[in-house]
Amino acid sequence: MSLEKLRKQVDLTDTRIVRLLNQRANIILKVAHQKLRSGKSIYVPERERQVLEKIAAVNGGPLPAEALQAIYREIMSSSLALEKPLQIAYLGPESTFTHQAALKRFGSQVRYLPCDNITDIFTEVEKNNADYGVVPIENSIEGAVNHTLDMFVDSDLNICAQVVLDISQNLLSRHDKNAIRTIYSMPQVFGQCRLWLQRNMPSVELIEVSSTSRAAQIAARQQKSAAIASLLAAKLYHLRVVARSIEDSPHNITRFLVIGKTVAGRTGKDKTSLLFSIRDKVGALHDMLVPFKKHHVNLSKIESRPFKKKAWEYYFFVDLEGHKDEPRVRKAIEELEKNCTFLKILGSYPIGE
Repeated sequence: MSLEKLRKQVDLTDTRIVRLLNQRANIILKVAHQKLRSGKSIYVPERERQVLEKIAAVNGGPLPAEALQAIYREIMSSSLALEKPLQIAYLGPESTFTHQAALKRFGSQVRYLPCDNITDIFTEVEKNNADYGVVPIENSIEGAVNHTLDMFVDSDLNICAQVVLDISQNLLSRHDKNAIRTIYSMPQVFGQCRLWLQRNMPSVELIEVSSTSRAAQIAARQQKSAAIASLLAAKLYHLRVVARSIEDSPHNITRFLVIGKTVAGRTGKDKTSLLFSIRDKVGALHDMLVPFKKHHVNLSKIESRPFKKKAWEYYFFVDLEGHKDEPRVRKAIEELEKNCTFLKILGSYPIGE
Protein backbone atom coordinates (compact mmCIF):
# COMPACT_ATOMS: atom_id res chain seq x y z
CA MET A 1 0.00 0.00 0.00
CA SER A 2 1.31 3.45 -0.91
CA LEU A 3 2.34 6.05 1.68
CA GLU A 4 -0.51 8.32 0.57
CA LYS A 5 -3.10 5.60 1.17
CA LEU A 6 -1.61 4.75 4.55
CA ARG A 7 -1.82 8.40 5.56
CA LYS A 8 -5.45 8.52 4.49
CA GLN A 9 -6.11 5.54 6.76
CA VAL A 10 -4.44 7.41 9.60
CA ASP A 11 -6.61 10.48 8.91
CA LEU A 12 -9.80 8.37 8.90
CA THR A 13 -8.75 6.69 12.14
CA ASP A 14 -8.03 10.07 13.76
CA THR A 15 -11.48 11.27 12.71
CA ARG A 16 -13.08 8.24 14.39
CA ILE A 17 -10.96 8.73 17.52
CA VAL A 18 -12.02 12.39 17.84
CA ARG A 19 -15.68 11.44 17.33
CA LEU A 20 -15.41 8.72 20.00
CA LEU A 21 -13.60 11.02 22.44
CA ASN A 22 -16.37 13.58 22.16
CA GLN A 23 -18.96 10.83 22.53
CA ARG A 24 -17.14 9.77 25.72
CA ALA A 25 -17.08 13.41 26.88
CA ASN A 26 -20.87 13.71 26.44
CA ILE A 27 -21.34 10.62 28.60
CA ILE A 28 -18.98 12.11 31.20
CA LEU A 29 -21.13 15.25 31.35
CA LYS A 30 -24.15 13.06 32.14
CA VAL A 31 -22.11 11.28 34.82
CA ALA A 32 -21.17 14.66 36.29
CA HIS A 33 -24.84 15.66 36.41
CA GLN A 34 -25.66 12.47 38.33
CA LYS A 35 -22.78 13.06 40.74
CA LEU A 36 -23.87 16.62 41.45
CA ARG A 37 -27.48 15.55 42.03
CA SER A 38 -26.42 12.90 44.52
CA GLY A 39 -23.73 15.04 46.18
CA LYS A 40 -20.91 12.72 45.17
CA SER A 41 -17.32 13.80 44.59
CA ILE A 42 -16.21 14.56 41.03
CA TYR A 43 -12.81 12.89 41.53
CA VAL A 44 -13.21 9.18 42.35
CA PRO A 45 -9.81 7.49 42.85
CA GLU A 46 -11.18 3.95 42.80
CA ARG A 47 -12.96 4.53 39.47
CA GLU A 48 -9.77 6.03 38.03
CA ARG A 49 -7.94 2.88 39.06
CA GLN A 50 -10.58 0.68 37.42
CA VAL A 51 -10.35 2.57 34.11
CA LEU A 52 -6.55 2.32 33.95
CA GLU A 53 -6.60 -1.38 34.80
CA LYS A 54 -9.27 -2.01 32.15
CA ILE A 55 -7.20 -0.19 29.52
CA ALA A 56 -4.18 -2.34 30.32
CA ALA A 57 -6.29 -5.53 30.28
CA VAL A 58 -7.90 -4.95 26.85
CA ASN A 59 -4.72 -3.69 25.21
CA GLY A 60 -3.57 -5.96 22.41
CA GLY A 61 -0.60 -3.86 21.30
CA PRO A 62 1.56 -2.72 19.69
CA LEU A 63 1.30 0.29 22.04
CA PRO A 64 2.58 -0.65 25.53
CA ALA A 65 0.12 -0.43 28.43
CA GLU A 66 2.13 2.43 29.99
CA ALA A 67 1.72 4.54 26.87
CA LEU A 68 -2.03 3.98 26.72
CA GLN A 69 -2.40 4.75 30.41
CA ALA A 70 -0.50 8.02 29.91
CA ILE A 71 -2.87 8.93 27.07
CA TYR A 72 -5.88 8.07 29.23
CA ARG A 73 -4.47 10.15 32.08
CA GLU A 74 -4.92 13.21 29.87
CA ILE A 75 -8.33 12.02 28.66
CA MET A 76 -9.46 11.69 32.28
CA SER A 77 -7.89 15.07 33.10
CA SER A 78 -9.98 16.64 30.34
CA SER A 79 -13.05 14.84 31.68
CA LEU A 80 -12.44 16.20 35.19
CA ALA A 81 -12.15 19.70 33.74
CA LEU A 82 -15.49 19.21 31.95
CA GLU A 83 -17.21 17.94 35.10
CA LYS A 84 -15.89 20.69 37.38
CA PRO A 85 -12.94 23.10 37.14
CA LEU A 86 -10.78 21.34 39.75
CA GLN A 87 -7.93 23.17 41.47
CA ILE A 88 -4.98 21.21 42.89
CA ALA A 89 -2.64 22.68 45.51
CA TYR A 90 1.00 21.58 45.46
CA LEU A 91 4.40 22.53 46.86
CA GLY A 92 5.56 25.14 44.37
CA PRO A 93 6.74 26.83 42.35
CA GLU A 94 6.37 25.15 38.95
CA SER A 95 8.59 22.13 38.13
CA THR A 96 9.03 20.84 41.69
CA PHE A 97 8.75 17.08 42.08
CA THR A 98 5.47 17.64 43.91
CA HIS A 99 4.23 19.53 40.84
CA GLN A 100 5.30 16.61 38.65
CA ALA A 101 3.51 14.16 40.95
CA ALA A 102 0.35 16.28 40.74
CA LEU A 103 0.56 16.29 36.94
CA LYS A 104 1.06 12.53 36.94
CA ARG A 105 -2.11 12.06 38.99
CA PHE A 106 -4.43 14.77 37.59
CA GLY A 107 -3.00 15.57 34.14
CA SER A 108 -2.53 18.96 32.51
CA GLN A 109 -6.17 20.04 32.05
CA VAL A 110 -7.01 20.94 35.66
CA ARG A 111 -5.88 24.13 37.43
CA TYR A 112 -2.88 24.15 39.75
CA LEU A 113 -2.21 26.28 42.82
CA PRO A 114 1.46 26.52 43.90
CA CYS A 115 2.01 26.86 47.66
CA ASP A 116 5.09 27.98 49.58
CA ASN A 117 5.03 25.14 52.12
CA ILE A 118 3.20 21.97 53.16
CA THR A 119 1.12 23.77 55.79
CA ASP A 120 -0.30 26.06 53.11
CA ILE A 121 -1.33 23.06 50.99
CA PHE A 122 -3.40 21.66 53.86
CA THR A 123 -4.86 25.12 54.57
CA GLU A 124 -5.91 25.78 50.97
CA VAL A 125 -7.78 22.47 50.80
CA GLU A 126 -9.36 22.92 54.24
CA LYS A 127 -10.62 26.38 53.20
CA ASN A 128 -11.98 25.02 49.88
CA ASN A 129 -9.61 27.21 47.88
CA ALA A 130 -8.34 23.96 46.36
CA ASP A 131 -10.22 20.72 45.79
CA TYR A 132 -7.21 18.52 46.51
CA GLY A 133 -3.61 18.87 47.59
CA VAL A 134 -0.51 16.84 46.75
CA VAL A 135 2.14 16.48 49.48
CA PRO A 136 5.36 14.43 49.75
CA ILE A 137 5.27 11.73 52.43
CA GLU A 138 8.47 9.69 52.08
CA ASN A 139 11.59 9.16 50.03
CA SER A 140 13.22 5.76 49.56
CA ILE A 141 16.61 7.18 50.59
CA GLU A 142 15.90 9.93 53.10
CA GLY A 143 12.78 8.44 54.72
CA ALA A 144 9.64 10.21 55.94
CA VAL A 145 8.76 13.85 55.35
CA ASN A 146 8.12 14.79 58.97
CA HIS A 147 6.31 18.06 58.23
CA THR A 148 3.61 16.15 56.35
CA LEU A 149 3.26 13.58 59.15
CA ASP A 150 2.88 16.35 61.74
CA MET A 151 0.15 18.11 59.73
CA PHE A 152 -2.12 15.06 59.90
CA VAL A 153 -2.37 15.30 63.71
CA ASP A 154 -4.75 18.27 63.66
CA SER A 155 -6.09 18.14 60.09
CA ASP A 156 -9.44 16.57 59.23
CA LEU A 157 -8.45 15.96 55.61
CA ASN A 158 -8.41 12.45 54.18
CA ILE A 159 -5.78 10.68 52.14
CA CYS A 160 -7.56 9.97 48.84
CA ALA A 161 -4.79 8.53 46.66
CA GLN A 162 -1.05 8.14 46.37
CA VAL A 163 1.47 8.89 43.62
CA VAL A 164 4.87 7.20 43.29
CA LEU A 165 7.48 9.14 41.34
CA ASP A 166 10.96 8.09 40.21
CA ILE A 167 13.30 10.91 41.20
CA SER A 168 16.28 11.99 39.12
CA GLN A 169 18.47 14.77 40.53
CA ASN A 170 20.56 16.91 38.19
CA LEU A 171 23.15 19.63 38.60
CA LEU A 172 21.90 22.71 36.74
CA SER A 173 23.75 25.95 36.10
CA ARG A 174 24.61 28.68 33.58
CA HIS A 175 28.29 27.93 34.22
CA ASP A 176 30.76 25.11 33.76
CA LYS A 177 31.28 22.76 36.67
CA ASN A 178 34.66 24.23 37.66
CA ALA A 179 33.21 27.76 37.92
CA ILE A 180 30.46 26.82 40.42
CA ARG A 181 30.99 28.12 43.97
CA THR A 182 27.54 27.60 45.55
CA ILE A 183 24.82 24.99 45.05
CA TYR A 184 21.21 25.49 46.10
CA SER A 185 18.63 22.79 46.82
CA MET A 186 16.43 21.24 49.50
CA PRO A 187 18.10 19.52 52.50
CA GLN A 188 16.52 16.19 51.50
CA VAL A 189 18.00 16.53 48.01
CA PHE A 190 21.49 17.19 49.39
CA GLY A 191 21.03 14.00 51.42
CA GLN A 192 20.12 12.05 48.29
CA CYS A 193 23.26 13.29 46.49
CA ARG A 194 25.69 13.30 49.44
CA LEU A 195 28.33 10.92 48.05
CA TRP A 196 28.35 12.52 44.58
CA LEU A 197 28.82 15.96 46.09
CA GLN A 198 31.65 14.79 48.33
CA ARG A 199 33.48 13.22 45.38
CA ASN A 200 32.83 15.90 42.78
CA MET A 201 32.18 19.22 44.56
CA PRO A 202 33.89 18.93 47.98
CA SER A 203 34.71 22.63 48.40
CA VAL A 204 31.46 24.09 47.06
CA GLU A 205 29.07 25.76 49.55
CA LEU A 206 25.69 24.01 49.85
CA ILE A 207 22.78 26.33 50.64
CA GLU A 208 19.36 24.98 51.63
CA VAL A 209 16.17 26.45 50.13
CA SER A 210 12.48 25.53 50.29
CA SER A 211 12.23 23.68 46.95
CA THR A 212 14.26 22.51 43.97
CA SER A 213 12.44 25.02 41.80
CA ARG A 214 13.46 27.88 44.12
CA ALA A 215 17.01 26.60 43.76
CA ALA A 216 16.73 26.69 39.97
CA GLN A 217 15.33 30.23 40.07
CA ILE A 218 18.32 31.41 42.12
CA ALA A 219 20.84 29.59 39.90
CA ALA A 220 19.31 31.23 36.83
CA ARG A 221 20.11 34.74 38.09
CA GLN A 222 23.09 34.37 40.44
CA GLN A 223 26.67 34.21 39.21
CA LYS A 224 28.79 31.09 39.84
CA SER A 225 25.85 29.23 41.35
CA ALA A 226 24.04 26.00 40.55
CA ALA A 227 20.96 24.08 41.61
CA ILE A 228 20.16 20.43 42.10
CA ALA A 229 16.75 19.98 40.53
CA SER A 230 14.74 18.23 37.82
CA LEU A 231 15.20 18.31 34.05
CA LEU A 232 11.85 20.10 33.88
CA ALA A 233 13.34 22.90 36.04
CA ALA A 234 16.29 23.13 33.64
CA LYS A 235 13.92 23.65 30.74
CA LEU A 236 11.67 26.10 32.59
CA TYR A 237 14.50 28.30 33.94
CA HIS A 238 16.82 28.00 30.90
CA LEU A 239 19.67 26.27 32.72
CA ARG A 240 22.30 23.89 31.35
CA VAL A 241 22.41 20.33 32.63
CA VAL A 242 25.96 20.17 33.99
CA ALA A 243 25.57 16.61 35.35
CA ARG A 244 22.66 14.16 35.09
CA SER A 245 21.30 11.68 37.62
CA ILE A 246 23.66 12.57 40.46
CA GLU A 247 21.59 10.85 43.15
CA ASP A 248 23.59 8.25 45.09
CA SER A 249 21.05 5.47 44.63
CA PRO A 250 19.58 4.47 41.26
CA HIS A 251 16.39 3.50 43.11
CA ASN A 252 15.42 6.98 44.27
CA ILE A 253 11.64 7.04 44.66
CA THR A 254 9.37 9.52 46.43
CA ARG A 255 5.81 8.75 47.46
CA PHE A 256 3.25 11.55 47.48
CA LEU A 257 -0.27 11.67 48.94
CA VAL A 258 -3.38 13.27 47.51
CA ILE A 259 -5.30 14.92 50.35
CA GLY A 260 -8.88 16.16 50.28
CA LYS A 261 -12.36 15.73 51.70
CA THR A 262 -13.16 12.69 49.54
CA VAL A 263 -13.37 9.18 50.99
CA ALA A 264 -12.14 6.58 48.50
CA GLY A 265 -14.07 3.34 48.05
CA ARG A 266 -12.68 -0.20 47.92
CA THR A 267 -10.83 -1.52 44.88
CA GLY A 268 -9.44 -4.79 46.25
CA LYS A 269 -5.89 -3.41 46.17
CA ASP A 270 -5.91 -0.72 48.82
CA LYS A 271 -3.82 0.78 51.56
CA THR A 272 -4.98 2.36 54.82
CA SER A 273 -3.03 4.93 56.83
CA LEU A 274 -3.50 5.34 60.59
CA LEU A 275 -2.24 7.81 63.16
CA PHE A 276 -2.32 6.89 66.84
CA SER A 277 -0.61 7.17 70.22
CA ILE A 278 -0.47 4.48 72.88
CA ARG A 279 -0.34 4.31 76.64
CA ASP A 280 3.19 4.40 78.06
CA LYS A 281 3.57 0.98 79.65
CA VAL A 282 5.74 -2.12 79.42
CA GLY A 283 5.00 -4.06 76.22
CA ALA A 284 2.93 -1.29 74.65
CA LEU A 285 4.54 -1.60 71.22
CA HIS A 286 4.08 -5.36 71.25
CA ASP A 287 0.40 -4.95 72.15
CA MET A 288 0.03 -2.55 69.23
CA LEU A 289 1.15 -5.19 66.72
CA VAL A 290 -0.87 -8.12 68.07
CA PRO A 291 -4.25 -7.16 66.47
CA PHE A 292 -2.66 -6.90 63.04
CA LYS A 293 -1.02 -10.31 63.31
CA LYS A 294 -4.20 -11.85 64.71
CA HIS A 295 -6.30 -10.66 61.77
CA HIS A 296 -3.62 -11.23 59.10
CA VAL A 297 -3.15 -7.57 58.23
CA ASN A 298 0.25 -6.72 56.81
CA LEU A 299 1.95 -3.49 57.89
CA SER A 300 4.06 -1.81 55.21
CA LYS A 301 5.26 1.19 57.25
CA ILE A 302 5.64 2.25 60.88
CA GLU A 303 6.97 5.72 61.68
CA SER A 304 7.17 7.41 65.11
CA ARG A 305 7.06 11.15 65.78
CA PRO A 306 7.18 13.15 69.03
CA PHE A 307 3.74 14.28 70.17
CA LYS A 308 4.24 18.05 70.31
CA LYS A 309 1.35 18.68 72.69
CA LYS A 310 2.96 16.62 75.45
CA ALA A 311 6.66 16.11 76.17
CA TRP A 312 8.18 12.63 75.86
CA GLU A 313 5.15 11.10 74.23
CA TYR A 314 4.99 9.81 70.66
CA TYR A 315 2.48 9.04 67.99
CA PHE A 316 2.79 6.42 65.27
CA PHE A 317 2.05 6.70 61.57
CA VAL A 318 1.18 3.28 60.12
CA ASP A 319 0.43 2.07 56.60
CA LEU A 320 -1.34 -1.26 56.30
CA GLU A 321 -2.53 -3.35 53.37
CA GLY A 322 -6.31 -3.37 52.91
CA HIS A 323 -9.27 -0.99 53.06
CA LYS A 324 -10.71 0.22 56.36
CA ASP A 325 -14.10 -1.25 55.40
CA GLU A 326 -12.73 -4.79 55.02
CA PRO A 327 -13.85 -6.90 58.01
CA ARG A 328 -10.34 -8.08 58.96
CA VAL A 329 -8.95 -4.53 58.82
CA ARG A 330 -11.90 -3.10 60.71
CA LYS A 331 -11.54 -5.71 63.49
CA ALA A 332 -7.79 -5.10 63.80
CA ILE A 333 -8.29 -1.34 64.11
CA GLU A 334 -11.08 -1.77 66.69
CA GLU A 335 -8.83 -3.95 68.86
CA LEU A 336 -5.90 -1.57 68.44
CA GLU A 337 -8.04 1.39 69.53
CA LYS A 338 -8.62 -0.23 72.94
CA ASN A 339 -4.92 0.30 73.73
CA CYS A 340 -4.70 3.82 72.26
CA THR A 341 -5.02 7.22 73.85
CA PHE A 342 -5.64 8.66 70.38
CA LEU A 343 -6.43 7.06 66.99
CA LYS A 344 -7.33 8.54 63.63
CA ILE A 345 -7.94 6.78 60.32
CA LEU A 346 -6.30 9.08 57.79
CA GLY A 347 -7.81 7.32 54.79
CA SER A 348 -8.00 4.23 52.63
CA TYR A 349 -6.94 4.60 49.02
CA PRO A 350 -5.86 2.58 45.96
CA ILE A 351 -2.29 1.33 46.14
CA GLY A 352 -1.79 2.56 42.58
CA GLU A 353 1.71 2.26 41.22
